[in-house]
Amino acid sequence: MKLEDETTVKTTTKSLRIVEFVHEHNGAGITEIADQLELSKSTVYKHLRTLEQERYVYKGDGDVYYVGLRFLSLGVGARRRRRIYETAKPEIQRLAEESGEMANLLVEEHGRGIFLYRADSSRAVNLDTHAGREVYLHTTAMGKAILACLPERRVNEIIDRHGLPEMTEHTITDRELLFEDLDTIAEQGWAVDREERLKGLCCVATAITDPDDTPLGAISVSGPRSRLKDGKLVDELPELILNIKNVIELNVAYE
Repeated sequence: MKLEDETTVKTTTKSLRIVEFVHEHNGAGITEIADQLELSKSTVYKHLRTLEQERYVYKGDGDVYYVGLRFLSLGVGARRRRRIYETAKPEIQRLAEESGEMANLLVEEHGRGIFLYRADSSRAVNLDTHAGREVYLHTTAMGKAILACLPERRVNEIIDRHGLPEMTEHTITDRELLFEDLDTIAEQGWAVDREERLKGLCCVATAITDPDDTPLGAISVSGPRSRLKDGKLVDELPELILNIKNVIELNVAYE
């Protein structure tokens, strides 16, 4: 759910909704956008023409509009401003190599999880965890690791805003059960995700914090359920990611 108040500019909101729709559908025409977003065709056309003029969208074949590459430079700049990105990047690569699986870096923004970086091993499965991908925090090990570091008030604010939608039959959708899981994560220092976001995928993660214990993000190892059974998921990988966490946090503290 997106929050709006009297200080928001409706025209800007419409433009952003159109851009998001075009992005999510990998291109869209005026009629499709107008029908799905319940806007007039003339309104959609004016927004698209303005966005095209400013190079944020472009028109391809068949009058289909696509997101422009100008967003790429904005995204790269936004990622670099997250100080954890450059610090953690080489360690995420090492985590992938030593685990033999996929390693990820995720941060929280506006109550959602956003992937910043992903490193693959030779055995890593192909997933949707590209840079910029947004996920619900309660559905991933990394998201839960971050939530476990936040004050209860903040966690409740995130739940109130985004809810606890079910992604698979294993997703935690009950607030009380989620807090019980977060208590366990806070105590042991790492989190697991057993097919809670994607069926067949398991993860183990830990939060990266600054010297004041504020979460800067989280790192994880992800792989297919067939390879990440409990013997590896809860006995081997937590020690590896906690060692990597220690290195990253030291580098953050003294960079």
